[in-house]
Amino acid sequence: MGNASGSTVDDMQAVEIHHWYKKFMTECPSGQLTLHEFKQFFGLRGLDPEANAYIEQMFRTFDMNKDGYIDFMEYVAALSLVLRGKMEQKLRWYFKLYDADGNGCIDRYELLNIIKAIQAINGCNLEMSVEEFTNRVFEKIDVNGDGELSLDEFVEGARKDEEFMEVMMKSLDLTHIVAMIHSRRHSV
Repeated sequence: MGNASGSTVDDMQAVEIHHWYKKFMTECPSGQLTLHEFKQFFGLRGLDPEANAYIEQMFRTFDMNKDGYIDFMEYVAALSLVLRGKMEQKLRWYFKLYDADGNGCIDRYELLNIIKAIQAINGCNLEMSVEEFTNRVFEKIDVNGDGELSLDEFVEGARKDEEFMEVMMKSLDLTHIVAMIHSRRHSV
């Protein structure tokens, strides 16, 4: 049988996944979440254009098989990565999310729009303008100076720049969603 603490962790994870499933199926009985339902599911309505574009990009990133829906397995994989993934995995996922055009690098325009969207959604307050912050990030982590961040530059730069890392962590702050899932658990 395995040790007692190992089975307890497995049991807790099974219980948590069961609650995620109940929440998912309550909000999305078809088992497939559309973009519109995704926005409702996470309480994201009336967003400005930058925030809306960011949420649409997040949806496309969660939709791993690119069928236009997020099924339960994609939902669990995304939540698990965001809530429990190792830093390297998260940084790679953030890179994919921020690379809006999917060309394998992040340019100033993409980063600027992401930072604007994060501010609009989470109220992330920077001590400088979004443009100044974006320029500062590029000055610090665009090692080869080509005006684009490669995956390696992004990962290494994020590890070295605390402020940039903090903004990224706020870009996928799902604590309100976890709280919503837990509150439903007690009311279901």
